[in-house]
Amino acid sequence: MFANRILSGMRPTGSLHLGHYHGVIKNWVELQTRHDCYFMVADWHALTTNYDEVAIIEKSIWEMVIDWLASGVDPEQSTIFIQSKVPQHAELHLALSMVTPLGWLERVPTYKDQMDKLNHKDLATYGFLGYPLLQAADILVYKAGLVPVGEDQVPHIELTREVARRFNNLYGREPNFEELAKAAVKKIGKAGKQFEQLRTRYLQDGDGEALLAARELLAASQNLGNSDRERLQGYLENKGKIILPESEALLTAASKMPGLDGNKMSKSYKNTITMRETPEEVSKKIRAMPTDPARVRRTDAGNPDKCPVWQLHEVYSGDDTKQWVKAGCTSAGIGCLECKQPVIEAVVREQQPMFERAEKYLANPNLVKEIVFEGCHKAELVARETMKEVREAMGLGY
Repeated sequence: MFANRILSGMRPTGSLHLGHYHGVIKNWVELQTRHDCYFMVADWHALTTNYDEVAIIEKSIWEMVIDWLASGVDPEQSTIFIQSKVPQHAELHLALSMVTPLGWLERVPTYKDQMDKLNHKDLATYGFLGYPLLQAADILVYKAGLVPVGEDQVPHIELTREVARRFNNLYGREPNFEELAKAAVKKIGKAGKQFEQLRTRYLQDGDGEALLAARELLAASQNLGNSDRERLQGYLENKGKIILPESEALLTAASKMPGLDGNKMSKSYKNTITMRETPEEVSKKIRAMPTDPARVRRTDAGNPDKCPVWQLHEVYSGDDTKQWVKAGCTSAGIGCLECKQPVIEAVVREQQPMFERAEKYLANPNLVKEIVFEGCHKAELVARETMKEVREAMGLGY
């Protein structure tokens, strides 16, 4: 496992809005400074629900990447790539489909939930049923240690872990595993004896601290190749070679970005502000927002808790501004347009750097394609190594 590696992605199904920025991309920008990040344009996933609307996928890919770059995702720090351009995603998905019980996919909570929410679409397809397994392949092909998700996506990570565990149990026990593992212990040098002692403490006494210490010892060793390291991870817990490591969910805070009507910002609700909306359009949209119904006239007092604009103040305004809004609204000391103005200014201020960063990519689209081409190449080199191990373990060669 690459404990510091992160895999995350988004489906290209239309313009990105501020809900995407606050819910996902802002977090990516922070993560890239501390982790080895792989950010994926999930175009195969877009087909699971938009297989009959492919034009929007092609159109959205490049606009979405520009939005990422405009938001501060740095190609010098992160790997940006397109899922379908790395064929190992589809190959591993197919390999995993051979060993994944059908019931595992049918019990994923979001499967029935999405079927209900998207009942206007025909989703009785294998692609839709199998999309959690494709997600598992996306993660496992990079041996990502961490996957940033909200609480609703945790079952997908649990499925990924179960699939990896089943695969390793089926194919991870090499005929000469014990001999290879003991030979790998010797490569650690003087720390090999300590590793064996920690392993014994864990296996005989269930000492969790010994397990953690042994894992740290493995991570610190400079003399092990990937195969030996994975072999010893399995040997440590009396399993076979860990071909596909089990990733961990990196829980992220739920997005608190409200839409223009007070509901969650979503294209389906038609209540969004796009990430590169013009200042004029931002002002027009926010000025047209509904407010507390009790404020029929300018002289009527209102209640911020009943006003969608207040939810935007919660995201964008400091304490002083919020106190001003509460006092002014409840006493009718300020009008609704006055209340909206600080939000308009804050949104425009937030978006200004996005416009500035986007300029060079809009002026030179080839620059975006070069970034993605290089990212796809880097991603494929990593994915190819994983598939070499998978194919060999399944008796397919490479």
